[in-house]
Amino acid sequence: MELLTVWEQELKKRSFSEIIFAVIGIILGLIIAFLISQPIYKIPIPYVGMAISIILYGILGYLGFRTGLSYKDDLSLKIRDLVAGGKKISKDKGKIKFQSDLPKVLDTSVIIDGRILDITKSGFVEGTIVIPVFVLEELQHIADSSDSLKRKRGRRGLDIVKEMQGLENANIVIEQSLYEDISEVDSKLLKLTSDLNGKIVTNDYNLNKVALVQNIPVLNINELANAVKPVYLPGEEMEVQIIKTGKELNQGLGYLDDGTMIVIENGKHLIGKTVNVTVTSALQTSAGKMIFAKPN
Repeated sequence: MELLTVWEQELKKRSFSEIIFAVIGIILGLIIAFLISQPIYKIPIPYVGMAISIILYGILGYLGFRTGLSYKDDLSLKIRDLVAGGKKISKDKGKIKFQSDLPKVLDTSVIIDGRILDITKSGFVEGTIVIPVFVLEELQHIADSSDSLKRKRGRRGLDIVKEMQGLENANIVIEQSLYEDISEVDSKLLKLTSDLNGKIVTNDYNLNKVALVQNIPVLNINELANAVKPVYLPGEEMEVQIIKTGKELNQGLGYLDDGTMIVIENGKHLIGKTVNVTVTSALQTSAGKMIFAKPN
């Protein structure tokens, strides 16, 4: 009873955290003692294995108790660091998510192209979509052209902008910066995108190249279109209408719905007909993908 009283008085002197770490130390000490004592039990001399095991339990349990108390502060700091590290990672993840929301600056060509409207509707373009006011001025200038084709393209571009502004799932911003000291529209686009720390959305090959040289990120609509085209492997069959002759002897040409060119061997005599063909190979070019096939 006196021993229990002594333990009770000792426990009252300790804080709750000290008791927790002491108990953890004792448990770890006893586990280690259990693992070590297993081969000792097999000593053939009577009672020796048991006696040594009991001593091991006592020594390692006491060492665990003292270690838990001695390193309480160090262990507390480690736990705090782990918790703080977890919070820091969460914040960092939030920042990364925020940084992915870069402004997307549209150029004139991609607006006139029109596919950006469907891409925005689908939700594949996230974040703020910026339409510079000088791009709108260029669209208006094209819409006022004496050339009927240019006039139609310019009006189509203005209609696309108006329809994009009406989308509920898109944040469309008209940027008012004019950059009057810069004459070229493409140069203004590069400057604006750099100032906004954003990305240029275009299908202009030359603007794409200049932006990459200046380390400005580019989203190219043509590259996206090529990336999502279906992949046809050699041996697959498809149905295609042959509409004209190819460059080589006896070749016929057809097109898929997405504009992919199909070159059909010995298909010249089948012009105007819809035939079943088997894919022989595919070639990726700067202008897009070409598929070579032969009639079944």
